[in-house]
Amino acid sequence: MKLTGRICLLCMALLYAMAADAGKSRHDVVYSCTGEQVRIYSSAVTDTLCIFVIADTHLWLSDEREDAFRQFSGRMASAYHETKHFRTGKKTNPEEAFRQTVALAKKRGADVIALLGDIVSYPSERGVELVQEVMQEAGIPYYYTCGNHDWHYEGMEGTSYELRKKWRELRLSPLFQGHNPIAYGVEHKGVRLLFLDTSDYEVESAQLEFIRKEARSRKPFIVFQHIPLYAPSRSVAYGIGHPEWGAATDGGYKTERRNRWPEGHQKTDYDFYETLVNAPNLIATFAGHVHLFGTDIINGKPHFTVGPNFTGAYYEVQVMPKKK
Repeated sequence: MKLTGRICLLCMALLYAMAADAGKSRHDVVYSCTGEQVRIYSSAVTDTLCIFVIADTHLWLSDEREDAFRQFSGRMASAYHETKHFRTGKKTNPEEAFRQTVALAKKRGADVIALLGDIVSYPSERGVELVQEVMQEAGIPYYYTCGNHDWHYEGMEGTSYELRKKWRELRLSPLFQGHNPIAYGVEHKGVRLLFLDTSDYEVESAQLEFIRKEARSRKPFIVFQHIPLYAPSRSVAYGIGHPEWGAATDGGYKTERRNRWPEGHQKTDYDFYETLVNAPNLIATFAGHVHLFGTDIINGKPHFTVGPNFTGAYYEVQVMPKKK
């Protein structure tokens, strides 16, 4: 056989192997969602994993240690004192709702609790301590990522990058339990759970490289973040990758007394979005921020937003083996 013929056969064999590998890495997944119940059936998992997803509790508790910061926390400290339960309509409040949700997770035998930001309304020491107390009492592994309010003292001087870094280190660090607050992954029952801080709507280069590495790993993964991914017809609140996100559409910077958003997304943000929604081993993403239950399907994969936990809302997610 001529050399060129051998090369062609080798190329064909290589392409066939690559195609076979690509087929194996794209997991066969079926989804269903009814209210706060999410069911995910995946050919890539061998055991049932139960995850409770909580976001936007907006705990406003504080004590005398907060006195020096009242000028920055006043508006959010007066918010959400009385709310209505998302199911019963009865009066509740963020602390009661949070305690009841965690108690329910324990009763249902949850393997993991995912806390997706805005668990506190500002970085108060008492608020962080309460979260730790409740989670330690429950005894369930939990993982946390920031929301835009968790680290924000309204009117405090500094960029979002500077303030987020400062208050993650000074107040929020116990909730990360030693994990890298920018991006980290843990594994439970064969599923990678990835937590990313997208709380200022932008993505750092290290986060892009992190998600690229996970996408190459072929291990099934679920992404948890505070700000949801852009989907067609959604508002700029679904800001990660939204083409209209930027200074011109920032309607909240005066109320929140913060710097206005930049002119628009950077290439890193769009590259992150494309890498994530096209990852063959992505199972789903979960986010909060918009205070709504919602589901968007992008490239055949679901992207969920959870209702606000200050009303008692949560997701109970069951990831189960898909029967042939």
